[in-house]
Amino acid sequence: MNLITKVDQYLFYSIIRFTREQQLSPTALKISATGDGHWYVYLSVAILLSHSQGQSFFNLLLLGFLIELPLYLVLKNGIRRQRPCYALVGFNCHFDPSDKFSLPSGHTAGAFVLASVIHVYFPVLAPLAYLWAITVGLSRIALGVHYPLDIVAGMGLGIGSVMLAENII
Repeated sequence: MNLITKVDQYLFYSIIRFTREQQLSPTALKISATGDGHWYVYLSVAILLSHSQGQSFFNLLLLGFLIELPLYLVLKNGIRRQRPCYALVGFNCHFDPSDKFSLPSGHTAGAFVLASVIHVYFPVLAPLAYLWAITVGLSRIALGVHYPLDIVAGMGLGIGSVMLAENII
């Protein structure tokens, strides 16, 4: 096992231990759910209908996701890293994930797409948006479905997708 994998697993177990000691699993499940895709649709439509920059916000968010999603699918199915709940002997997660693979974290990538677009159009809200996105990523570790490296990859994918989308628009 290489050093990166050892550090990744060490950090994973540290977060899991803290989460379980503090009985944060129900909270992690609720936070994780805020990163489900349907919330992005609701928020973007609300901003589209209610804000002067709504159309631009919506367009950048849509293009960001149009870039992020195919890359996510290619990476996840190309790398095929097993989720911790499947790879680690004697470890169980708190729910049954939608697929077997963990790298990158799709919830984290999506959360960082949204946070990055908020950063572009509503910079004053950026710290709160990025804090939420980081919390979504940490919740995925706490639930046992991702390693920390999966979260870092999701962050990079989400931010990078919006940066690329900005250059296209």
